[in-house]
Amino acid sequence: MKPSPPAAPERAHLRLGFVALSDAAPLIVAQHLNLGARHGLTLELCRQPSWAAVRDKLLSGELDAAHALYGLVCGLQVGIGGPQADMAALMVLNRNGQAITFARVLADAYRASGDVRAALATLGRKPLLAQTFPTGTHAMWLNHWLASHGVDPLRDVRSVVIPPPEMVAALASGELDGFCAGEPWHAVAEACGAGRTVAVTSEIWPDHPEKVVAARRDFVALYPATARALIRTLVDACAWLDSAANRREAADWLASPDALGVPARLIAPRMLG
Repeated sequence: MKPSPPAAPERAHLRLGFVALSDAAPLIVAQHLNLGARHGLTLELCRQPSWAAVRDKLLSGELDAAHALYGLVCGLQVGIGGPQADMAALMVLNRNGQAITFARVLADAYRASGDVRAALATLGRKPLLAQTFPTGTHAMWLNHWLASHGVDPLRDVRSVVIPPPEMVAALASGELDGFCAGEPWHAVAEACGAGRTVAVTSEIWPDHPEKVVAARRDFVALYPATARALIRTLVDACAWLDSAANRREAADWLASPDALGVPARLIAPRMLG
């Protein structure tokens, strides 16, 4: 007996939000290759300036779903980092791929001593480090990494939230001493001489879940076939990205000004591991 075909999606056109990060690749690939067509969907991608914008537009309904931090979804569910809202994480988009970068002088001090606490002490003041959202994974990675090196993340450093695409400029100008975020911004920081990567999150938690496809739970309840069609579309995109050759090609699409706006030569190497 053949299984029945999946139900047609209740909504054929979806607005999907993303932040300019390499791990938005499944959404960008899905749109570029029109992978939604076989599942009855067309995808409109809407780049957002920050995770706060993703949160606000998901909650207002301006976005149907989005590339989002795992912690953002969990935070909203319990009313931390935004108003309480019932949320759904439809699927994991990627694992690993985040890092911690220090300004060059600080990175050199860490390299010379091998001691994070001693390196930070060379500043003669509390270091200012950035992460991307209060309940996001980057705050967790940064705090855990600091604590594991004998630095109290709540007392020994100052922490601020900055959108990922703004991290490198803040580091280069001297406003920041370091940051934790996703790629390609660590590669960009190294390329322009602003900083050096000192840790990658796969060293902290190997194969950790990172970004998810987020939606409001009422959207999923109202349009269940649409949600399933979106999952199938993005699973197809992730399967396509399993090929190293395809990831190299995708780096060119991610380089577009409408996507990341970063040269493909800075995107591809870290996508390929």
